[in-house]
Amino acid sequence: MNYTFPNGLRIIHQPLTSKVAYCGYAIDAGTRDERDNEQGMAHFVEHLVFKGTKKRKAWHILNRMENVGGDLNAYTNKEETVVYSAFLMEHFDRAAELLTDIVFHSVFPQQEIQKEVDVIIDEINSYEDNPSELIFDEFENLIFPNHPLGRNILGTPEGLKQFNTNNFLAFTSRYYQPSNMVFFILGNIDFKKVIKTIGKLTADIPSLQMENRRTPPPDYTAQHLIVDKQTHQAHVMIGNRGYNAYDDKRTALYLLNNILGGPGMNSRLNISLREKRGLVYNVESNLTSYTDTGAFCIYFGTDPNDVNRCLSLVYKELKHLRDTKMTSRQLDAAKKQLIGQIGVASDNNENNALGMAKTFLHYNKCESRDFLFKRIDALTADILLEVANEMFAEDRLSTLLYRRMTQDYTD
Repeated sequence: MNYTFPNGLRIIHQPLTSKVAYCGYAIDAGTRDERDNEQGMAHFVEHLVFKGTKKRKAWHILNRMENVGGDLNAYTNKEETVVYSAFLMEHFDRAAELLTDIVFHSVFPQQEIQKEVDVIIDEINSYEDNPSELIFDEFENLIFPNHPLGRNILGTPEGLKQFNTNNFLAFTSRYYQPSNMVFFILGNIDFKKVIKTIGKLTADIPSLQMENRRTPPPDYTAQHLIVDKQTHQAHVMIGNRGYNAYDDKRTALYLLNNILGGPGMNSRLNISLREKRGLVYNVESNLTSYTDTGAFCIYFGTDPNDVNRCLSLVYKELKHLRDTKMTSRQLDAAKKQLIGQIGVASDNNENNALGMAKTFLHYNKCESRDFLFKRIDALTADILLEVANEMFAEDRLSTLLYRRMTQDYTD
C-alpha cells in the first residue's frame, strides 16, 4: 500500500505478522549528489542527524528508542541515505516522531561536527588499513574517473575539517525535502494510522521543487592500473561498467554474476581458483546498478606469485561464458539456485524493509518476489550469451592491481 501527501512525501507500507516493526526515511541523495567542495558530506550528515535537533540533544536522541529496546540506525551509499528504526509495534508513534525530527529538524551543532570529524577520520584510516575493502572504491574511481560515482563515500580528512554548520544546513535544504524521499514501514500497523501519524508530523514541511542535479558519467574506456602497497597479498579487481537500474538486461547479468562469482561455493570462479587449485581464500563477483549506469567487478586476493595464473583462469571463465551457450540443464540449475538464495535472504525482515524502501524510492513501485522469480525464469541461454558478450569482452574490462611493494610481476 502506498500514499502521497500534497508536499510530495510518499509512504510505502507492507504488513508483517510480527510484533517487531521497521520504519524510516529513504532520501534520494547520496555521495554522487555532493558538489566538488562537499566530498564526504552525505555520509557526514548521516552521522550528524543523531547529534541534535531543535528540541533534542544527542543524548535524548540516542535514548529515545534504546529505552524501549528499539534500534536506531542509518546508512549512506552513492545514491541514497536511509535513516530507520526497529521496534516493537506499540512504539510506532515514538519511532515515527523521532525519525521525523532528526531527518527534518537537525541543527548540526558545530561542537558535534568537530568531535565527529575525528570519528570519521578513524573510519577512513581503518578502511585504508584494509586493502580488500579499499580496492572496491578505488576500482569505481577507475571506471568512473573524475565523476562523483568514483568518489570515496567517506571523503578526505582535509575536506571534513573544513565543514561547518551552515554547510550541512545548505546540503540538507537541497535534498532532505519531502518530494525527494519515502517514508517506509514494514509492520503490523494499520495503514490509516500510518498516514494520519506521518501526515500530522510533516504537515508543516512545504513542498519544494527538486533540481535535476545528477550528471551522467563520461564515456567509458577500459583502464589498467597497478598500485604498490605494503600488503602481504596481491589484491586484484577486474570489471566493467554495468547496466543501470532500469535496464531489463540487468536481470540476465544478475544471474550471470551469480553463476560466475556469487555467494555459492559452487560458483565457477570459486571452483576454479579455490577448490581445484587452492590459489585464493576469497574470490567473488559483484554487481551494482545505479539510476543511469552500473558497475560489475570481480575481486580476488592471492599470493603475489600467483597473480598471472589467477588472471588467466578468470579470463578463461569469462571466455567460456561468452563462447558457450548454457545447456537447458545448466540454466535451470542456475535459476533454481538464484531463486533459492533470494528466498533465503528474504527471511530477514530488516533487509526486506530496506529493500522495499530503496525500490519504491527509485521505481515508485515494489515488485513481489514472485514477479522477480518470473523474470529470472524467463531468461534464456541466448539472452545470457548476448549479455556475457557485452559485459565480459576483454577489451572492455578494466583491471586494478594492488601489488606488494618491490614485487616484480613481469613474466
